[in-house]
Amino acid sequence: MTGTVTMRYALRSLRRNLRRSILSVAGVAFGVGIGLIALSWVRGEETMSINAAAAGGVGHLRIAPLGWNERRDVELRIDGWSDALARARALDGVAVATPRARVEGLLGLGTRSAHVELTGVDPTTEQAALRHVRALSEGRYLAAGEHGEIVLGRTLARRLGAALDDELVATAVDATGEMSNLLLTVVGIAETGSEDIDAMIAHVALADVETLSGRPGAGEITILAEDVYALEALAARLGPLVPAGSELLTWLEVAPELRMNLESDGAFFDLAVGIILFVVLLGVASAQLTGVLERRKEFAVLAALGMRARALVAVVVVEGLVLGGASALGALAWAGPSVRKLNVDGVNLGALMDSSEAGYSFGGLLFDPVFHPDFGAWLVPHAFALALTATILASLYPAWFASRTDPANALRVDR
Repeated sequence: MTGTVTMRYALRSLRRNLRRSILSVAGVAFGVGIGLIALSWVRGEETMSINAAAAGGVGHLRIAPLGWNERRDVELRIDGWSDALARARALDGVAVATPRARVEGLLGLGTRSAHVELTGVDPTTEQAALRHVRALSEGRYLAAGEHGEIVLGRTLARRLGAALDDELVATAVDATGEMSNLLLTVVGIAETGSEDIDAMIAHVALADVETLSGRPGAGEITILAEDVYALEALAARLGPLVPAGSELLTWLEVAPELRMNLESDGAFFDLAVGIILFVVLLGVASAQLTGVLERRKEFAVLAALGMRARALVAVVVVEGLVLGGASALGALAWAGPSVRKLNVDGVNLGALMDSSEAGYSFGGLLFDPVFHPDFGAWLVPHAFALALTATILASLYPAWFASRTDPANALRVDR
């Protein structure tokens, strides 16, 4: 039997048993649609977690001195950092590239003091790279070209008893081992809603960290990508631009603890999607097998007329493919608009967690209070992959059963 004849016969069989075909398509479409919604939540959670880490200071990619990832030494600096920064900013796919340098020391105001890690930044790009300082509760952010100013987190300001326009004394040990001091004026106070995060915010100009530490240059170049799902391609283009003595790190290398959280969450959702598809698979297999049993005599006549077992298998498998294609379209028809609406409107997780408008913190990261499941063209191939996999697998046993039909037994009439 040729492929055209096989297709025509399979379509006629589905049309002849229209009610069963419609029920099979509806069942698979419902299960695949649920699977698509679950996948959109998984992808949305991954994107949210990655972007929370990136905008929380980790970045999507980071250029750092060689060996920094093992030592986490704030004293290390990048050779030729300004050229590397310019090349990174000029690269397509880079949303933000910003330099930072850090120095550990003390901040003092009157009789109060606090141990801090001062972060030297580029004021023109830091607010775009770090969400913690995008909107300040008091004052303003650092201004380009100005020195001797500092932005504090609310918790740190409370510990020092500091307010706007107060002058703080920053003390650190420089590269020669000598004590160095710098007078800093408080120009802004950031408040994220997380006391832990607010205790770590102490931003000054990059030049002020150079003065305190006696080490010129940047200790890292943090990069945020335009597309989270194109990081590998961006890293491949950025890698050759990294200066000698430095390395390119991904967010997974900078924050390995986040990888474990994502893998555990992904395993849970994979299990949930797998259970859904297994239930769908059983339902389709049952419907297919019932159809084959009802058509035993039909297959027996075809076998008696000379149709080979391979052709019988092809008929059943083609029926499964047609059902799978129709089910995929059905799943996209009902689940696609639902995913789209969730993506546009979002799900207010902040209301469930009693978070602030700035977001809620978890594991040292600040998340948006509104969660957006992922929506995109990926839904189409995933819908067809899930539906066709389910229907093809569900058709294998019925196809094998049909190929082993004995014409004599199937056509025997019981007295």
